[in-house]
Amino acid sequence: MAAGSRIRTYFEGCWHEGDLAVMKAADHGMWQGSSVFDGARFVDGLTPDLYLHCARVNRSAEALMLRPTISPEDMVQIVWEGLSGFPKDAAVYIRPMYWAIHGDETVLVPSKEATGFAISLEEIPMAAPEAAQTLGKTSFRRPVLADAVCNAKAGCLYPNNGRMLVEARARGFSNALVTDAMGNVAESATANIFMARDGELFTPIANGTFLSGITRARHIANFRADGVKVHEAVLTYADFEAADEVFLSGNLNKVTPVSGFEDTSYQIGPLTRRARELYWDWAVSEG
Repeated sequence: MAAGSRIRTYFEGCWHEGDLAVMKAADHGMWQGSSVFDGARFVDGLTPDLYLHCARVNRSAEALMLRPTISPEDMVQIVWEGLSGFPKDAAVYIRPMYWAIHGDETVLVPSKEATGFAISLEEIPMAAPEAAQTLGKTSFRRPVLADAVCNAKAGCLYPNNGRMLVEARARGFSNALVTDAMGNVAESATANIFMARDGELFTPIANGTFLSGITRARHIANFRADGVKVHEAVLTYADFEAADEVFLSGNLNKVTPVSGFEDTSYQIGPLTRRARELYWDWAVSEG
């Protein structure tokens, strides 16, 4: 299902207009869930960290036992060819994807003989800077590597995130604050998370239960270069209840303010606003 408006699809060596059908009913990725994707953004003519996202989708493929078939360098070139069909002021979500076509004799293990590949370019506007979310607790948790492919951006991980969202929304919140198996905060149901206290930033330490995002890393580097202390730490619900401000970090909107967690309310504070300023200043400087 399309989330935005106009779509262009790269498949089998060329670009097509529209949401092209690319997977067959018997493809391994269709019925065994062996698919990975990544997300990048085209905004105001910029594609921040596009190469890193293309490189990560290849690492995700390998983690899911798929054979990547396109180098990150070639993928970047293909994306730019596809973006030439959009206006420069369009906001486009960039999704490179792999999936297994065949399985081995057990059916369960993806075969490396053939790997499906596509890129979807979908025009999706950026959320307004003041568009905040509220977070509620959820009984569903992030898995560990022994139980799931947490080291990949794999489609099979996302139904669990959907359960988190449905549960939190049923209680009147727009998103969920999610813990790991130990009960420590990992991220939200949709993105990595930061909190501020006394002028310093804190984010859950990457412990392998969640994907430590490319945009998350960019925010950490930007703030440290700006002289702000950033701590990667073990954080609990109590830490977020005591926070001065909270924001989400993800590729789709880069920075999303959080206005509340359960009964705790936050203002959209100076570090949340600074995160956005630093990010786009960096993106423009990288061109």
